[in-house]
Formats: sequence, C-alpha cells, structure tokens
Amino acid sequence: ELQQKVEETEVLKMDLQMLETERVRLSLVEEKLMDVLQLLQQLRDLNISKRALGKILLSTLESCRDPQPGKAQLFEVLDTLQQELTACELLHKQPVEQAQSPQSLSNPLVISC
Repeated sequence: ELQQKVEETEVLKMDLQMLETERVRLSLVEEKLMDVLQLLQQLRDLNISKRALGKILLSTLESCRDPQPGKAQLFEVLDTLQQELTACELLHKQPVEQAQSPQSLSNPLVISC
C-alpha cells in the first residue's frame, strides 16, 4: 500500500510538471500574440493598405509552410509574423511617438475592419 502511494505521488508530480510546462508555453504564446497585435495596431494607425498587410500575412504563412523540427508551429507562425510586421517599412518611416498615439477605443488592441 505504501508503494502504491509512492507511485501515485510520482504520477501526480509528473502531471504537475507537465501542467507547469504547458502554462509556461501558453504564457509565451500569449506574450508573442500581444506583440503581434500591438504591431498590427500601429500599422492600422498608419493606414497601411489591406494589400500590403495581406502580402505580409501571405509571406508569413509561406515561410511557415514546412514547420521546423522541435518548434511549435503556432509559436513559429506568431514569431515569423512579428518579424515580418517589425520589418514593415511604414513603421520605420514614422516617428515612434506618432506610431504609438493613443486611440479613442476602449481596448487599443481591437482592430476594426
């Protein structure tokens, strides 16, 4: 009976470790998503064309077509999209203060179409 309790404890420890690992992974995805949304908000404030934004998105999806081994595909897509958006010339043409001007929206990350 004592051996069974020890085994159950080990299983619970492993489950807890797996849950903590998943929590950290989700936290990283959430941070990356917030970064991408902020970049999209800045581009929207600069009136980027839908065509230019579509090209950025298609470029991202094309470069992530074949997932790299050992890297979560969702995180890879978000990471690549962030890099593509950061490299957008419009963000570099405008002063940082103008690109980060406050909006009248209640949630600055809401993107209207």
